[in-house]
Amino acid sequence: MDKTVKRAARAPKRSRRRESPAELRARARKIVARLERAYPDARCALNHTNALELLVATILSAQCTDARVNMVTPHLFAKYQSAAAYAAADPKVFEQEIQSTGFFRNKTKSIVGMAQALVERHGGQVPDTMEDLIRLPGVGRKTANVVLGSWFGKNEGVVVDTHVHRISRLLRLTRQDTPEKIERDLMQLLPRDKWTVFSHLLILHGRKVCIARRPKCEECVVSDLCPSSRV
Repeated sequence: MDKTVKRAARAPKRSRRRESPAELRARARKIVARLERAYPDARCALNHTNALELLVATILSAQCTDARVNMVTPHLFAKYQSAAAYAAADPKVFEQEIQSTGFFRNKTKSIVGMAQALVERHGGQVPDTMEDLIRLPGVGRKTANVVLGSWFGKNEGVVVDTHVHRISRLLRLTRQDTPEKIERDLMQLLPRDKWTVFSHLLILHGRKVCIARRPKCEECVVSDLCPSSRV
């Protein structure tokens, strides 16, 4: 984290009364503003140079770290440079190429099927609408949100990964426990132009400070805004 970012002075202990919707929205916006100052370069951690690469990398990232995916994709991106190339891939060979990302058989089926659909329905191009993306094999709302937000610059939703799921609940921005319901709550709380960046911010914060088993609350720039803070 940028060392120039100072943790805000600790606020007096908040009452335990339930926040009003307006108070919750105001606190959420303060959280976003502080995290943006702390992580001014927050962005998608999956390496890519075009929409197809990001789509493939996002499918591979299911139940896998971004770092591991980034170790696998350079070879893939060099070998398969179009949707048609992925569509024609030998599944057995492709499975070996992505094996280290886990669930490689399912991911192979998803990526090859997705690519075939791109060729058949979209001329080999990645569509830029939620409706078209989620119709592709292996592409759900989370994957579509990543591609739309990080490549096309369209804020259609909030990506809810494990970090966003965990930290948004710790911050009491939601009390829900499914990605769909958490996303809905966050979309209602946050300005639309913050939907994509908020996910990047929480993911980075979860990796650097709000670590699952050993949160560094004393270093957290939003500790005074967090009901779960240990300081």
